Amino acid sequence: MFNFTELLTQLLHNREIYFYLVLGLIIFVETGIVIFPFLPGDSILFFAGSVAALGSNSISVTVLVVSLTILAFFANLLNYEIGRHFGESLHKHPKLTRFLKPHYIEEAEQFFEKYGSFAIFLGRFMPIIRTIVPFTAGTSKMPHKKFVLYNALGGFTWIFLCVIAGFFFGNIPFVQKHFELIMIAIIFVSLIPAFLMAAKRMIVKKHTILEEKKK
Repeated sequence: MFNFTELLTQLLHNREIYFYLVLGLIIFVETGIVIFPFLPGDSILFFAGSVAALGSNSISVTVLVVSLTILAFFANLLNYEIGRHFGESLHKHPKLTRFLKPHYIEEAEQFFEKYGSFAIFLGRFMPIIRTIVPFTAGTSKMPHKKFVLYNALGGFTWIFLCVIAGFFFGNIPFVQKHFELIMIAIIFVSLIPAFLMAAKRMIVKKHTILEEKKK
């Protein structure tokens, strides 16, 4: 399997601007082009953060977060528009099914159906799903304004958490080995307030329905 971290390391030694360009290209393609769901977005962001922490180069964690957030936002927007205008024909195209596998589409559709608009945010933290969900949102004609909101929130949170995690913990062997599990734990903890609010709304809604039935 092609090793993107080795490529980025080599580029870092040659010219740092190429490091930014290739890193940005990887993130844009993974999140923006629906037939490339297999690119290693999380680990590449984590690696970039750890590089910025070394201090032996001019890679800036601020530049990484800002530039990659912008790229991730517009990449997902492109993916959404592809799904909106060409979704029905693309995922049935015989040549594209080699990359855009039917079970990828099915999993993303189930995920989108289960979580609704919030799937755009949550999907950022799940490989494969993160590439297919914006395409699925476009295919299902999700309202543009709603997509843009969740896309912006999800894109920033994903980039920020991965890069910052790499910056502070990327050079610790245990963290490098268990990064995916740690990211899931971080996301789970950060979403607890949102789940509590959703549960509260459901309880209030059920209570209101019961009160109306009694009347």
